[in-house]
Amino acid sequence: MAGVLETVNQRTQLVGKNRLELLLFSLGTGQTFGINVFKVKEVLRCPKLTQLPKSDSVISGVASIRGVTISIVDLAHAIGGERVPEEEWSECFVIISEYNQLTQGFLVRKVERIINMNWESIHPPPVGVGTDNYLTAVTEIENKLVEIIDVEKVLSEVVDLETEVSEEYVPVPAEEGSPEEEGRRVIIADDSMVARKQLIRCLETIGLEVVSFNDGRQAWEFLLEEVDAGKHVNDDYLMLISDIEMPEMDGYTLTSNIRSHPELLDMHVVLHTSLSGVFNQSMVKKVGADNFIAKFQPDELAKTVFNQIEVIEGKQ
Repeated sequence: MAGVLETVNQRTQLVGKNRLELLLFSLGTGQTFGINVFKVKEVLRCPKLTQLPKSDSVISGVASIRGVTISIVDLAHAIGGERVPEEEWSECFVIISEYNQLTQGFLVRKVERIINMNWESIHPPPVGVGTDNYLTAVTEIENKLVEIIDVEKVLSEVVDLETEVSEEYVPVPAEEGSPEEEGRRVIIADDSMVARKQLIRCLETIGLEVVSFNDGRQAWEFLLEEVDAGKHVNDDYLMLISDIEMPEMDGYTLTSNIRSHPELLDMHVVLHTSLSGVFNQSMVKKVGADNFIAKFQPDELAKTVFNQIEVIEGKQ
């Protein structure tokens, strides 16, 4: 176990061909959960926590870690389970992670091990679980179900993030060149329901039509169907905005596939990721993405869209 904990931080830079490493952990219920090591900055024994008055009930407290004050989220309680009693904190672990440009810790009962997997082995939650859950994907390891939590949904209920586009990016009347008048369409791929809703709201606010998918494979199959139908995808869609971490096919592989297809290779691809702190820019360039945006910055997203519109109009 000590070896696992000592090497987590070094292994967060893993980027492969549709592969990932999962850090397995438990919340004291018998169920195994997983988080992509790429999102993990550090794992440590739960430090001394200071409780803050009037804080959200899922916040166990704050801790000073390497000179930075970090909120510690009781992950079991955040997804509807029982809180970890204060007297048991010292027996727990904290997974330090960065999402959407915010660093926070997740209090868990036990950290188990790291496993290397292919994204094709990671699947969307089963049909029938509904939308009122915290799963973003599931997989099976040694005949045991592993649940991958939609951390973005957890944090959206705890942290007050800005999700609205500034007025300066809301389209001007159509006669002055609104993208809505142009009938611009965008494809998005993201396995997080919260992230998809944020994207759709932002893009529709600035006058775009959105075609959305839950993972990279769905988006890729849609693109192939459009090509097979004789459609000019690059003319019909302004860009593809894709998450990186997705079941079935990740954003890197989706981008590589697009760049390898003669009818799609010129498509404008933007990788939209919560992995802002450990994001590997060289990998983005390697797979051929045109840009990347850290989640969730509605104004930055809008600016990226309008910049691409200006590029297209300049070529016409």
